[in-house]
Amino acid sequence: MMRVSVTAAAVLLTLPGPGAAAQEHAHPLGAPTGEFGTVHFATSCSPTVAPQFDHAVALLHSFEFGASIRTFNEVLAADSTCAMADWGIALSRWSNPMAAGNRSVAQLQQGKQAADAASRLAAAHASERERGYINAVSMLYNDFEHKDQRTRVVAYERAMNDLVMRQPADTEALIFYAISLTASAPPTDKTYANQLKAGSILEPLWAKQPNHPGLAHYIIHTYDYPALADKARAAAQRYASIAPSAAHALHMPSHTFTRVGMWEESVNTNNRSIKVALSTGSIAEALHASDYAMYAYLQMGKESEAKAILDGLPALAARFDPNAVTGAAPGSAGVFALAAIPARWVLERSAWAEAASLEPKASAYPYTEAMTYFARALGASHTGDLTKAKAAIDSLGSIQQRLSAKGEGYWAEQVAIQHLAAQAWLDLAEKRATDALTVMREATAREDATEKSAVTPGPLAPARELLGDMLMELNRPAEANAEYRATLEKEPNRRHALRGIGRLTARD
Repeated sequence: MMRVSVTAAAVLLTLPGPGAAAQEHAHPLGAPTGEFGTVHFATSCSPTVAPQFDHAVALLHSFEFGASIRTFNEVLAADSTCAMADWGIALSRWSNPMAAGNRSVAQLQQGKQAADAASRLAAAHASERERGYINAVSMLYNDFEHKDQRTRVVAYERAMNDLVMRQPADTEALIFYAISLTASAPPTDKTYANQLKAGSILEPLWAKQPNHPGLAHYIIHTYDYPALADKARAAAQRYASIAPSAAHALHMPSHTFTRVGMWEESVNTNNRSIKVALSTGSIAEALHASDYAMYAYLQMGKESEAKAILDGLPALAARFDPNAVTGAAPGSAGVFALAAIPARWVLERSAWAEAASLEPKASAYPYTEAMTYFARALGASHTGDLTKAKAAIDSLGSIQQRLSAKGEGYWAEQVAIQHLAAQAWLDLAEKRATDALTVMREATAREDATEKSAVTPGPLAPARELLGDMLMELNRPAEANAEYRATLEKEPNRRHALRGIGRLTARD
């Protein structure tokens, strides 16, 4: 087999109108344009498709899934026996491996179709190494009608580990294995064993391949936790320059910037991401970056800039097709942002009447509706509309049960935490301070036991911060101060917690 090297590149996409799928401009085989970093991936496919295949893998490494699928299909059009092109389509169909929610049946069917096609071609047209990749990706879709997603994700990680054991010199296998470790890490494991193992693989490889987009990208994801975020600073500062044509590459540094409280840097990189995402028709990606930018603006107290993002949502929503496969952010991330941004706007400003008036919008992702009910409940409790607060809390309970029944364990727990926090503030409004503190402390303990999803820059209102607010209202300043400081350990430079500490200091 021959090893080739190209500078992978972006291909501009256009969005002809609302709801239309983005289309990639045609370009000559082997002559992509733009910048996506440098990728080396040897295959047994025709040498004529090697540059295009590397381009497709580079797109995949930056989670430009719509473009990677189209480019792998171009490879198949030129070499119909290239089993690894179907492998690339199957892995692209899986979409963002860090996404917490279960994949839809339609998405799984499409991915399995590609994985099965790869397996059929592999019997006669693939090397042993390539069959290892294809066997691994098939694990993500294997018997998905009966096997839960967690089981299949772990099976994929183990299959990639087997491939690495058999092909220790294959750096691409190591890279894909590392991100599978991070993706399969239990959100309750505070030792971060998988993430640290992944980092120990990625960092030495990045030192040798500094222009590889996947290495910088996956280091950011691997360390996207408060306890590990400092380890990702170099990757965060470099990734955008490696693949400046990828909207997601421009957005991803903000994951680290958010974790360490670098708000100006987060705003700047997200605004660049939004511009590229809009130019390529990746509306879900633009919405996702807008949510991160909104969060950062609010932490800086730049309300006019934050309001501009809020006011721009209707135009983005008009162009948004949740079923389109474009950039890294899936349709669920776009739906999430459309619900999160208005909720952040009211809660970060303690605009309780506005919060109480938010209207939830039904979607295929109930946990997004929960954010609106959570804001409504807090707003209604603070303004004394306890009937509305109780109704919103009941809705949160119903959503939590629906998510549990659907096997959405992660999101069911996040909604359960919101339900507890909302109930605690209703208890306080009804003059049951002891009950309120007991329930609020349970919410903080459960939030501490899990991790945020990559889809969000942070909780709408951290549970410990809400506990600090509650203790302030109960005139227990020392305890409130402790909770605000604990919030800052996990969410550095959060404006509300800092202002709470400032108010307490002024009282002394």
